[in-house]
Amino acid sequence: MSDKSKPRTQNSKGFRLKGITRRWILGVFSVIVVILTIISVAASFMIRRYYYGLAENAISSKIQMSVVQAFFEPYLDSTDAAFELGAKEFVENFSYRYLMDVWIIDKNGRVLVTSKGFSVGDVSEIPDFVEAIDADAGEGVWTGRNSNGEQVLTKTYIINDSDNDPAGAIRLIVSMEDLLKRNTALSAMIAVIAFIAASLVAVSGRFFIGTIVRPVNRINRTARQIAEGDFSARVQNPETNDEISELCDTVNNMAEALAKSDRMKNDFISTVSHELRTPLTAIRGWAETIRGGLGEDSDPVTVKGMDIIVSETDRLGGMVEDLLDFSRMESGRMVKREAPVDALAVLREVCDIFTDTAAKVGIDLMNTVPGAEVTAPMMADVDLIRQVFTNILDNAVKYTGEGGKITVFAEVLAGQLMVSVADTGCGIAPDDLPHVTEKFYKANMSVRGSGIGLAVVDEIVRMHDGAFDIASALGVGTVVTVVLPVDNELSI
Repeated sequence: MSDKSKPRTQNSKGFRLKGITRRWILGVFSVIVVILTIISVAASFMIRRYYYGLAENAISSKIQMSVVQAFFEPYLDSTDAAFELGAKEFVENFSYRYLMDVWIIDKNGRVLVTSKGFSVGDVSEIPDFVEAIDADAGEGVWTGRNSNGEQVLTKTYIINDSDNDPAGAIRLIVSMEDLLKRNTALSAMIAVIAFIAASLVAVSGRFFIGTIVRPVNRINRTARQIAEGDFSARVQNPETNDEISELCDTVNNMAEALAKSDRMKNDFISTVSHELRTPLTAIRGWAETIRGGLGEDSDPVTVKGMDIIVSETDRLGGMVEDLLDFSRMESGRMVKREAPVDALAVLREVCDIFTDTAAKVGIDLMNTVPGAEVTAPMMADVDLIRQVFTNILDNAVKYTGEGGKITVFAEVLAGQLMVSVADTGCGIAPDDLPHVTEKFYKANMSVRGSGIGLAVVDEIVRMHDGAFDIASALGVGTVVTVVLPVDNELSI
């Protein structure tokens, strides 16, 4: 059971991943991170390609194929043994064999000699040799790992015979390990720089967003307080001389204007209500006096007219009292004058009054309230407690049609008095139910009343540390429940 039927809102606090912050992260920061990542990967790839190009250029600069072709000229049309002998001589005299490995390959792809001096063994396929055989330029390049797991770059040049057919090839091999270590170091440095850049963007962005989000959150909380009726709420102005500061001033000025308007409204309602009370009392008194002086032979129209005057004066008087209650609620002048009270006795009195009222309009009011042998002692304002029961039963009568039924149930249990009033009236729509305790809210505009009766009940019950709940189904009826604390040790 809830102590208030109207929904509550929860304020937003702190710097949270929502709203502007979320939009900045998804729309700006994430894009920056993606761009930095792409730049880092691209830079690493370009550096790697640069080092491979550097190695390939180093190979190309260390060999002139015209010289190689001229060297092997005497061996090209001789036997294979003569070509192998020439290969050994070339490798032994190759000036750069200490910088790179040199292989001489015959036309069948068999490695004849290497600058390292050890046998390569059977090589089923040499990618750059195959590429060079098929290429018009007679060159082929390959990068990868050799049989020892070392990352290398190789380049093969075809040696042609007098008929311009492949007679063999020279393969130069350069280790890429040192260059790739440099590439890894540079890539790591780029990644660190990118991370630092992203971190700086995140920190500066969070600071900047924070200078917007935090004031906006404060404005949002204050605006919500103002919307809920707290016109004393103000926004702390950061005095930054920007749009946020201007917005704070605007909200504060709006709150001040609303507070002034609210005070004028409350003063007007209070003044008018008090001014109306006196003439209405006089009108009712004189109307009853005149009605009482009419004899049985009086004009029926006159009698009916005087009855209408008394009835409508009572109705206007009730509206004036509602307005006075509203004025006291709004201005904080609704105070309780506590004294020992038997709440059940008050409920019985109110039920007796409304039993006759309900009967006059064809409504059956069933009073199941315990008798005088049961009490519900509590420290309370007897007038306010009476008003709670009066407003609830008055609402039940107003919204229950002729032939309907109202049941009043009460029990004292576990230090609490629970009172429920169930009717078979028109009920309340689910969309209207959360708002019925709001001031001047009426779910059914066809029924007379000011719409503040339940708001007054809610206020008084909360003043007495009680609970108030409404359950209703459209076309079925409504059950209003009030729970009040009871002090069984209190003497009445």
